Amino acid sequence: MEDQAFDSQKFYKVACFFEGSLLIIAFLLGWIMDIDPFLSLFFSEKAVMEGVLATLPLLIVFFAMQQLPYAPIRKIRNLLQDSLGASLSGRHWADLFILAGIAGFSEEVLFRGFLQPWLESVWGGPVGLLVSNLIFAMVHAVTPLYALLALLMGLYMGFFLDYDGERKLLSPIVIHTLYDFVAFLVILRNYRNNL
Repeated sequence: MEDQAFDSQKFYKVACFFEGSLLIIAFLLGWIMDIDPFLSLFFSEKAVMEGVLATLPLLIVFFAMQQLPYAPIRKIRNLLQDSLGASLSGRHWADLFILAGIAGFSEEVLFRGFLQPWLESVWGGPVGLLVSNLIFAMVHAVTPLYALLALLMGLYMGFFLDYDGERKLLSPIVIHTLYDFVAFLVILRNYRNNL
């Protein structure tokens, strides 16, 4: 049990460091391409509320997928439970929230703060949105179906980047953070229930 706690601690630190390092990548790429990845990041109660409300449909789909007996979805559930569940088993819910926050913030700054605006400046809005999220899907390609789901979720968050005509990076950051946090809680609960 002590080894499992150590592995959980080590995994947690590495995961936080890895996700946090994406900010450095976003900053460096932004500097090279003359794109400020933080340009559309500002606090707005409206952006937070939009992010919270926009997370609800994703969570409904997530919980519905937890019940589906479809083999590729079951494969994703088992894969996440066996890898993330075991790796996060010794963590408190606050640790999961911190990890979700780091992942949501860092990934959104990289993909929607830097990559999407850069590709939009090269190819225009729709193509930039699509290509940036194809890349988002490829880095999340645990399985082909998971990559497709990541593509759809990335497009959804890209849509909320510009929801109501005002570019607000905070909305997709909130969506990503809350979704990951709830997903981590469910994965950990399922893992503990199956022990």
